[in-house]
Amino acid sequence: MTTPVTRGRHNRKKQARRRRLPMRYLLPFLLLVALLAMLMLRGYVHSEILADHRIQPPAATDQVPQQVLEGGPVIDARSATGPAKTLRIPDHRIVLTFDDGPDPVWTPRVLDKLKEYDAHAVFFVTGTMASRYPELVKRMVDEGHEVGLHTFNHPDLSYQSDARIDWELSQNQLVLAGAAGIRTSLFRPPYSSFADAMDDKSWPVTQYIGSRGYLTVVNNTDSEDWKRPGVRTIVKNATPKHGRGAIVLMHDSGGDRSQSVAALNRFLPTMQDEGYKFTNLTTALGAPSAHTPVTGLALWKGKAFVHAVAVSEHITGVMAAGLAVIGVLVITRFGLMLLLSFVHARRVRKRDFGWGEPVTRPVTVLVPAYNERECIANTVRSLVASDYPVEVIVIDDGSSDGTANIVEAMRLPNVRVVRQRNAGKPAALNNGIAHARHDIIVMMDGDTVFEPATVRELVQPFADPRVGAVAGNAKVGNRDSMIGAWQHIEYVMGFNLDRRMYDLLRCMPTIPGAVGAFRRDALDRIGGMSEDTLAEDTDVTMALHRDGWRVVYAENARAWTEAPESVQQLWSQRYRWSYGTMQAIWKHRRAVVERGPSGRFGRVGLPFVALFMVVAPLLAPLIDVFLLYGLVFGPTQKTVVAWLGVLAVQAVCAAYAFRLDRERMTYLISLPLQQILYRQLMYVVLLQSWITALTGGRLRWQKLRRTGAVEAPGSMPSQRRGSSNDRRPVA
Repeated sequence: MTTPVTRGRHNRKKQARRRRLPMRYLLPFLLLVALLAMLMLRGYVHSEILADHRIQPPAATDQVPQQVLEGGPVIDARSATGPAKTLRIPDHRIVLTFDDGPDPVWTPRVLDKLKEYDAHAVFFVTGTMASRYPELVKRMVDEGHEVGLHTFNHPDLSYQSDARIDWELSQNQLVLAGAAGIRTSLFRPPYSSFADAMDDKSWPVTQYIGSRGYLTVVNNTDSEDWKRPGVRTIVKNATPKHGRGAIVLMHDSGGDRSQSVAALNRFLPTMQDEGYKFTNLTTALGAPSAHTPVTGLALWKGKAFVHAVAVSEHITGVMAAGLAVIGVLVITRFGLMLLLSFVHARRVRKRDFGWGEPVTRPVTVLVPAYNERECIANTVRSLVASDYPVEVIVIDDGSSDGTANIVEAMRLPNVRVVRQRNAGKPAALNNGIAHARHDIIVMMDGDTVFEPATVRELVQPFADPRVGAVAGNAKVGNRDSMIGAWQHIEYVMGFNLDRRMYDLLRCMPTIPGAVGAFRRDALDRIGGMSEDTLAEDTDVTMALHRDGWRVVYAENARAWTEAPESVQQLWSQRYRWSYGTMQAIWKHRRAVVERGPSGRFGRVGLPFVALFMVVAPLLAPLIDVFLLYGLVFGPTQKTVVAWLGVLAVQAVCAAYAFRLDRERMTYLISLPLQQILYRQLMYVVLLQSWITALTGGRLRWQKLRRTGAVEAPGSMPSQRRGSSNDRRPVA
């Protein structure tokens, strides 16, 4: 007996299972979040995010203590009670300092020169560079040099709040901990100069930095190597006067530092010959080392951050490479589409073009139907109105809505109904083939309508005995909504233009389920429609290629199909298509190593299908990811120009495709929005299909809800149950 408590627990468990996010949804979401995090981290360490490039103009100096303005280049403002002190470098001591590094090109050369002449220096590193090249920071420490902070993003601190200053310092220390296992007490403000350049804007920053326990180190000898004035001038500027000690400012990053390296080669031995020693700052001052070892959690935090930066660099590098790949693929595909579609159109539209003697013998049209009561009447009427002799077989796959009864009640000539228990579309088609009386089989969906000439145009290529199947021209009938218009563009440009290209390359990947024809002998040789995949149309097409049959495209065999009218229905349909295509590619993978027609398709057709139908769509959103990143963090103008260039190429192809299909160009107004929104939906669907395949998931057939609103152009409106108000609104 079930008690209320037991029922309550059972209901809670059911609700918990219902709320649990399926792995195929969770993994794409987590992957997207991880990629965005890596991209943001990469932007952060490249000073593209949170960077502040403002520089404070000179200000008054009346608030700066006179002893600081007239003192040495080392400012100690750490005392909370006493005045700030300044320190000078003893005579015949030089503290070489290098700002803005480490740089992967110039810092190693600077370190090599210092090692060659047994000299030491202080490197004031930025967090952005140190996090990207931590091995150079470790080398500095290992070779006895001192490291100081130069902030993380190199902002002018006089513009920043105390919180931002603390952030710049702590992040810089975090990187040092991860790179070399140390923290430092030395700090040099960005854009600093001599002590007498301290003003009322920079002095409060120096005081605050001192309160955080840091020595502020400016300089009293500027080599001005950043100006690249020549080696002789750099050496002259860096040389102290009259044997005095000096803190010399140089740079190991920020541009071409070849003159700085060359100047060291002359400056170091010259000054050593004059009795100078090149030492660390604390050594010159006779103070304890500025470095403190970092252990415990702080050390692991630093290592984790440095490793995260390395991962982000590699991932964004891969993303950039992927963007290059997708760029090549997109341009290649569009170029091939334009060229080969033009050749195909010229060939099939010549007055003397023909497949052979006109095909006039009757054909069998198979209409697999499962709960198609809204559409089936329009579908069957369009077939009866055909100008070609047809036998129509409607295979009712266990419908529960009276689909078969509707067809039988119409009492149309040459129309038969075959009933079966629900077994799926491939089984329904095979059942229809078994009942067919003719040797050419036309297949269509139960939500599709044909024009009067569709069947006649579709079967003419069978005059060529090498042709085993023919793909028709599927068109979106319900194109008046936004989502319908997007699918209309996709059908005209992405499907039919592609089919012209694949026709010439003899590697047509798919006979559309909405409109296709097959030679019965060809179907018998490959064992009929396979139930191995969810894309039986792609599966059978690949099998025909491997068996040596030609598969061609008939542009005038037009069929009007009802496309999904909501995002959820579109998701379900494309999820099945993309997953089924992957299954078909995997099923026929052995064709790559086989000989004969199968090998030709495996080495030409399968790579084309994999690249243009799986890899390219999966990578295409990288264009939009970098577009969004570029718009927010720059360079905005170049990003917009690049994206508009890609869009222009797509627009040219789309316009040409619409011209070939004699479609109205007005639908192309929605092309930019389609590229931004619709493509992202297709990307997520494809990614979900990949995850389903990799995790061994199984996908079942989904039945899309239909409205029966599609009719062939020029046909008489039929009476449908309900009014137009019964149609479900577009999501």
